[in-house]
Amino acid sequence: MLIDSHAHLDDKRFDKDRDKIIKNLKDNDVSIVINPGADLASSIKAVALAEEYENIYAAVGIHPHDAKTMDEDTIEVLKSLLKKDKVIAVGEIGLDYHYDFSPRDVQKKWFREQIKLAKEFNLPIIVHDREAHKDVYDILKEEQDGTLRGVLHCFSGSVEMAKEYIKMGFYISFAGPITFKNAKTPREVAKAIDINRILIETDSPYLTPHPHRGKRNEPLYVRYVAAMIAELKGMTIEEVAHITAENTKKLFNIN
Repeated sequence: MLIDSHAHLDDKRFDKDRDKIIKNLKDNDVSIVINPGADLASSIKAVALAEEYENIYAAVGIHPHDAKTMDEDTIEVLKSLLKKDKVIAVGEIGLDYHYDFSPRDVQKKWFREQIKLAKEFNLPIIVHDREAHKDVYDILKEEQDGTLRGVLHCFSGSVEMAKEYIKMGFYISFAGPITFKNAKTPREVAKAIDINRILIETDSPYLTPHPHRGKRNEPLYVRYVAAMIAELKGMTIEEVAHITAENTKKLFNIN
């Protein structure tokens, strides 16, 4: 059975068929989906979905796009959400220098504050890094105290950087872009690193894998990510599904 380690099922693009999609997952070999928040509203929705559906788990956090909206009250709301059952991580947090929707110094401040939150609750983090490789790495390196752990979601860095993150205790996650025809770097990374440090995801409804590009992404399409990694590693899809599922359960402490 596959696990989609990162999907935004709370997104409005699932409003018409969310219940059907979630209930059909197990019949299509997807056992669990982890739904991270991106702001307070989506974090609250993620928790509600996890409470409603046995096969959904939630993470809560503020995406760098919305870092400019954060204050101490936001942290207090996140703390209350982190006490809920089936909230298994702080995320999606990090830095995004592609859009710069929040000032970079503000992004960095609240990235660190949410890392501190994860340490306080002894939970892993789900890290967003877009065109901010050096600053993300430097912050995680500085904050690593032996307890910090997590995953670099939809990894877009180099082989060398992936190996450094693994040394730091992090996992590397791949999404739909690894199936794209121009996906040279993520494929190189997937080939080079240990399968025991790899997670797979869809980032639904975004980043739809080949051959469904142009359509809404959904958790069932995580199989295409697994298939590409299996091809790169010379493994079967079943082997990749089993190992990446076990990796996900281990990182997020899912029994």
